[in-house]
Amino acid sequence: MKKILFAIVLISGFSLLNNCTTDFDLYAEYKDITVVYGLLDTSDDTSWVKITKAFVGPGNALLIARNEPDSSNYSYKLDVKLVGVKNGIEQSPIIFDTLTLHNKRPGDSTFYFPDQRVYFATTNLDQNAKYSLFIYNNGNEITAKTPLVGSFLVTQPRNRISFTGNSAIEWSLADNGKRYEVFLLFNYKEFAPGYSDTLNKIMPWYLGLDKEDKGKKAYTGETFYNKLEAELEAIPGVKRWAGKVDIVVACGSETLSSYLDINESDNSLLTEVPVFSNIEGGTGVFASRHSSIKGVPLTPKTLEKLVEDYPDLGFQYPTK
Repeated sequence: MKKILFAIVLISGFSLLNNCTTDFDLYAEYKDITVVYGLLDTSDDTSWVKITKAFVGPGNALLIARNEPDSSNYSYKLDVKLVGVKNGIEQSPIIFDTLTLHNKRPGDSTFYFPDQRVYFATTNLDQNAKYSLFIYNNGNEITAKTPLVGSFLVTQPRNRISFTGNSAIEWSLADNGKRYEVFLLFNYKEFAPGYSDTLNKIMPWYLGLDKEDKGKKAYTGETFYNKLEAELEAIPGVKRWAGKVDIVVACGSETLSSYLDINESDNSLLTEVPVFSNIEGGTGVFASRHSSIKGVPLTPKTLEKLVEDYPDLGFQYPTK
C-alpha cells in the first residue's frame, strides 16, 4: 500500500490554500466532496479503493485528520462497484465491501490510526478489459475509468547479473504502461558474533525512472559496491553470503504518471500548484499499475570482486 494513500496531498493542499488566498470562506455552506484513491493491478488477489470525504473545521486540518475519524470518514457504507468492458461487451459488476484495518501504525500516513476503513473486492481482473468505477452516495454518482497495465517481462539480464562494469536492466513494454520505476533488491545472509542464528537481509537500490518508453535503465557496477560499503556495517568477525538480486520494474498507467509528475514537480509558493483528478463528481485518482520481478544470481566475477576486494564486508564464497 506504499503509494496508494495519496490523500495527504489533498489535506496539505487545504492548509496551503488557507495560507495563500483571501477568498476562501471557512464558514461557507458545507459541500460533500467525495475523495477517491485506488490502483488496480491484475497481479493482486484483492482490489482496494480508499473513499473518504473532504472537510473543513476550526484549527489545524492535519490534527483533525489524525484524531477525528468522522471528519473524513462517511458514517455509512457507500454503494461501490467496478464494471469491466471487453470487446464492447460489459462484464458482470464487481461489488465492493468494506473492511476496517486495525493495525495501522502512527506515521503510516496523515490519517487517524490504528483503524482505517477501506473498500475491497476479491474478484480477478481481466487485463484486456477497461474498468469503470461507480460510487453512489445519497443520490450522487461518482465515477472514474482506467485501462489496466498489461503484463511484461524483464529481458536483461537473462541468467546472471554483473556489477564488474557498466550494464543495464531491460524489459518489454506493457500495454497501457507509461511510467517505469526500476529497483534492485540485493539479498544476502549475515552471521556475526553474538547472533543466535543467520539473518536474511536485503539492500534496496533504486535505479530511477524511465518515462520515455525506452525499456532500459543503465547502471554502473562501481555504484553497487559503493552502496554496499555505505549501507552495510563492517562488523568485526561478520560473515555474509550473497544471494540473488531481485530485479523489480514497476509500471504505472498514464493517469498515475500524470498524478505523480504533478505532485513531484518543484512548485514554489509563488506559483499555483495544479490539481490533478480523474474522478467525475469527486476528486482523487483512480489508475492502474503492474510490476515484473525477476531474481538472478551474481556472475562469478562479481562474486569474486565482492569477496576479494571488499574484505571488511565479510562476504564468503558459497560452501559446496
